[in-house]
Amino acid sequence: MVSSRGVEGSLSRITWRSHLAALWAILWKDWLHYIRYPMNAFFHIVEPIMWLVPIYFLGQSFAIGGENRGFAAYTGTTEYMSFVLLGQVLGSFVSAVFWGMGYALKNEMDSGVLESNWIVPLSRPLMLVGRTLASVTITIVRSAGVLLLAGICFGFRISGGVLSALTAIVPMLIALYGFGFAFAALILLLREPNTLIDISNFAVQILAGSRYPVTVLPRALYVVALALPLTYGYDAVRGFLLNASTIIPIGYEVLLLVIFAGILAPVGYGIFKLVERRCRKLGTLGLH
Repeated sequence: MVSSRGVEGSLSRITWRSHLAALWAILWKDWLHYIRYPMNAFFHIVEPIMWLVPIYFLGQSFAIGGENRGFAAYTGTTEYMSFVLLGQVLGSFVSAVFWGMGYALKNEMDSGVLESNWIVPLSRPLMLVGRTLASVTITIVRSAGVLLLAGICFGFRISGGVLSALTAIVPMLIALYGFGFAFAALILLLREPNTLIDISNFAVQILAGSRYPVTVLPRALYVVALALPLTYGYDAVRGFLLNASTIIPIGYEVLLLVIFAGILAPVGYGIFKLVERRCRKLGTLGLH
């Protein structure tokens, strides 16, 4: 005779397998859409290099003897382009989360399939995570290509350990998913995310110092920047990879990122669940 505990454990294993299978199906579908247009994928790697060319020559125009000494006074490193490139790469992950969750919901609303998709016996947040998995994996591949080209064109180089940087990147991404859940809840309420996503994505990255050290910001904006987990993510990764100066000791920055991840992920998840439940009661999920 099989015990009830054994049955529950078996059902639990089946549920996790089905969830993993669903995540893989979502990831593979989005990847197929991406690779169906290889030239588009190619230009996703080339386009960031085009945008970085003016920044490179601007940095060169302020260099003295090939070194950006004024920049080094703020950051502790003369690697101006490496500093900017790391911000660009990390910023692309921010975009992947914002667009992966928010715009995916809008696409399903416009196609009229949001309600039918959400009938399936799968957690709604898990579906959102599945939509961002493709964005994140594509971003990893694209970022690798951008950094490879940047090494050839701009002399991109790092002097620290990548594994050490992961201690900051992982909790930063988890915290970003908390933002993403809350942002997806806002999309369900407003139903028109394009402008909202663009403004939010741009504002967060600018305040967090994606292209410059946040210490140059006016005092009021600097205070806002210090409230964003992304600020410490950028700062810690640059500290690990470029040996740049950090706002506070790098160990404390990693600890703050872990705290942010532990708070924002469940809070964002809770906000999304509340809003999704309200939208189902009001019958507004299918509206766009």
